[in-house]
Amino acid sequence: MDFDFKMVHMNINTMDLEKADKFYRENLGLKEARRKEAEDGSYIIVYYTDSNNDFEMEITWLRDRKEPYDLEDNEIHLCFRTEKYDEALAFHREQGVVVLENENMGVYFIEDHDGYWIEIAPYRD
Repeated sequence: MDFDFKMVHMNINTMDLEKADKFYRENLGLKEARRKEAEDGSYIIVYYTDSNNDFEMEITWLRDRKEPYDLEDNEIHLCFRTEKYDEALAFHREQGVVVLENENMGVYFIEDHDGYWIEIAPYRD
C-alpha cells in the first residue's frame, strides 16, 4: 500500500466533559490543542495532544446524550508509553484508576469516568 497514511486522531465520547478534561490532564499530562463548539450548544469537541507528537485524542460531548455509552467488552482502547513506567504505575495506583495489571505482558490499564480503558506500557528495546 503506497498511500502513506498517517494517524491523526482517535475519538471517544464523554458524558461529562469537565471530568474527562480533569482525568486526561491529571493522569496522562494531555493538553487541549483546540475545541469546536456547536453554535446551538448541542456538542463540544475537544482535541488533546501529548508533548511528543501531533496525534490527537478527540473527546466529544453531546448535550442530548442521557445514557452512558455501552462499551461492550471494552476491546477498544488507547495506549500510552512512558519511560517512567514504575513511577506511573505507582501514581495511578494512588489515584485509584488502575483496573487491570498484566504482569506477564508488562502493561496495565487505567479507566476514565466513562469506562474507557487506557493501556500504559513501557518503552522496550
